[in-house]
Amino acid sequence: MAILITSIILALIGLALGGGGLWLVLLGGSVFYLLAGLAFLVTGILLAMRKAAALWLYAAFVLAALAWAIWEVGFDWWQLGPRGGLIILIGLWLLTPWIRRPLGFRSLDGVHYSANPWPLAVTLIIAVLIAVYSMTTDPHDLSGDLPTTVAANAPTGGDVPDGEWHHYGRTSFGQRYSPLDQVTAQNVANLKEVWRYQTGDVKRADDIGETTYQVTPLKIGDTLFLCTPHSLAIAIDAKDGKEKWRYDANAGMNPNRQHQTCRGVSYYHDKAVPAGAPCADRVYLPTSDARLIALDAANGKVCPNFADQGTLHLETGMKYNPAGYYYSTSPPVIVADKIIIGGAVNDNYSTQEQSGVIRAFDARTGALIWNWDSGNPDQTTPLPAGQTYTTNSPNSWSVSSADEALRMVYVPLGNQTPDQLGMARSANVERFSSSVVALDINTGQLKWVQQFVHHDLWDMDVPAQPVLFDMTKADGTVVPALVASTKQGDLYVLDRRTGAAIIPFKEIPAPGGTIPEDHSSPTQPISDLTFSPPPLQEKDMWGVSLFDQLACRISFHLHQYEGRYTPPSLRGSIIYPGNFGTFNWGSVAVDPERQIMFGMPTYLAFTSRLVPRAEIPPKGEGDKGSEQGLNRNDGSPYGVYMGPFLSPLGVPCQAPPWGYVAGVDLKTGKIAYKHKNGTIYDMTPLPLPIKVGVPGIGGPIVTKGGVAFLGAAVDDYLRAYDVTTGKQLWQARLPAGGQSTPMTYTASDNKQYVVMVAGGHGSVGTKPGDYVIGYTLP
Repeated sequence: MAILITSIILALIGLALGGGGLWLVLLGGSVFYLLAGLAFLVTGILLAMRKAAALWLYAAFVLAALAWAIWEVGFDWWQLGPRGGLIILIGLWLLTPWIRRPLGFRSLDGVHYSANPWPLAVTLIIAVLIAVYSMTTDPHDLSGDLPTTVAANAPTGGDVPDGEWHHYGRTSFGQRYSPLDQVTAQNVANLKEVWRYQTGDVKRADDIGETTYQVTPLKIGDTLFLCTPHSLAIAIDAKDGKEKWRYDANAGMNPNRQHQTCRGVSYYHDKAVPAGAPCADRVYLPTSDARLIALDAANGKVCPNFADQGTLHLETGMKYNPAGYYYSTSPPVIVADKIIIGGAVNDNYSTQEQSGVIRAFDARTGALIWNWDSGNPDQTTPLPAGQTYTTNSPNSWSVSSADEALRMVYVPLGNQTPDQLGMARSANVERFSSSVVALDINTGQLKWVQQFVHHDLWDMDVPAQPVLFDMTKADGTVVPALVASTKQGDLYVLDRRTGAAIIPFKEIPAPGGTIPEDHSSPTQPISDLTFSPPPLQEKDMWGVSLFDQLACRISFHLHQYEGRYTPPSLRGSIIYPGNFGTFNWGSVAVDPERQIMFGMPTYLAFTSRLVPRAEIPPKGEGDKGSEQGLNRNDGSPYGVYMGPFLSPLGVPCQAPPWGYVAGVDLKTGKIAYKHKNGTIYDMTPLPLPIKVGVPGIGGPIVTKGGVAFLGAAVDDYLRAYDVTTGKQLWQARLPAGGQSTPMTYTASDNKQYVVMVAGGHGSVGTKPGDYVIGYTLP
């Protein structure tokens, strides 16, 4: 009975692989799956006929499959395993007595002998030995050390005390660097949790999918200030995490919001007001219903002399104002007594969305000082009554940086909605989309613009806060520099005075093949310093078994794909890197003294398929905002289906690793190391702490003590790394997803603390929560 069942199973496997393999061959793909299907089928037939040749045939097949796998991917365990796992398991079953005995023979003296196991056994032993060897290698790892020499008097931006964290990136330079050194690479393993606070703001049943905790707290004096996804501002004690006050903006719920998040509040000290006076120190809360509210940092009360009884209404001046389509998910930058703020718009909802205008308001009164609208870039004086800003102009949803000495604010810009359709874009949109612009802090006038994607059809916004530092060149000259990290993986290092390249970048040919109404740029820029991955090939398709791997290979050929910047299409295109980004809003961390960078490059392919307007179904009751699935693009001739490129089992179609930590010497522009980051512990039904290199979204920090801290990965851990080598030194289990950026400070006990917010991320599916956790050395 066992041999009959086995023969049927092998025949079915053979038919499935053979049928799919034939389809793959017809698409121009590998012939292996067709041949493998035939091998399984014939083996099954021979078993049903009780022929010992079945074992010989299967042994030959094992050797052929092993040779093919090594030829395709070398000794990469995570690629070899899915190719050979099923084959090896079946081979081991074929060696059991229940199979070999019926295939044997009876001798002339009446003794029954089972079929000879050794031909198959030897091939299986070889395969297992190669598998074990591949587990000891890591072909994706790059090892090396970052330099430890220190530049003298390296500016960190502003006058923030060493033990404090006044801005989203600690200072207006956005370096995510702390000059604290109590915690070092030698003692970080002793770091312990000492307090835990819960905000009480948890994900609700009626929330949209992307309800996320992405906040980095600020630390001023003895207090931490943070916000929550539903627009609460909270102050807690920096030493013990006990709540001091909270303020609820009552922003309400709106299913049209694409993002329900708050990345941080902004802090302002009014030097013109006596210390201790009401609202001498302020916290500004951006809300998910497009307001900015000024709060007294001492007690959380609204500052009534700011704007309209303490509230700035950001929808002012917009021609169209659909509720839920516009809000500031990121904290504004405050510099030179000005609040400079952009706003997020819903991607791919409508052609009649709010403007992407950047505005500067008086930090004391809320009066509008200037506005820079990329659709009308020369008119920066306050918009006269009755006029409106340019509809649907490129927006800045991320965090800006500022250099008060140079009188410039550096703004990362996104794209015009719809992201995937460029037919009706103006000359100004084409000029400013997916760029960094430098604006005069006092007037809003454009100082320079540097674009990183031409005619962007892929949602390749500049997603991250530009990082400012001073670079010491080989000849000893010091250049004020800016690092812009991008979704496509390029790192642009520019002279922040002019926007000129410090590390060179060039134009390279880009694919064509757009829909007839559109066009693509014939060339696209690429930096000499890049984490952009090589183009995908069929052999890069992955799965946990031969079957979903075959399905991914077929899907690869069914989609349009010609490498980076393959345009969206009616057929469906693979976008790699996807709009999740190699880098995203978490940005990178820069040590301005060592002039080195620490970051978390992530690699996930996405798909983008255009849908003619006539084929888009009516909007359903109860539909909620999302960037994945069908994006309707109301007012345009096409909608778009977007999402990660996944197998039928819901795992990425491309092979791991999907996430790394990496270090860069910014003076030379060289990548020193790149190591897999994160495990599948929270990705599978079984909690397996296997380091594959998983995706993540969030940001790192670095310290003078030589330690980097990073959560972000889709397993729920906060980790510490040696900045010099990138090696992991410590980790702490989090009670929810850690898709935020940590921060560090000293409290009243003069001890250095590290704080992490763990609340989960809706888009990547990590566990939701509402935790703020403090760690310090014993």
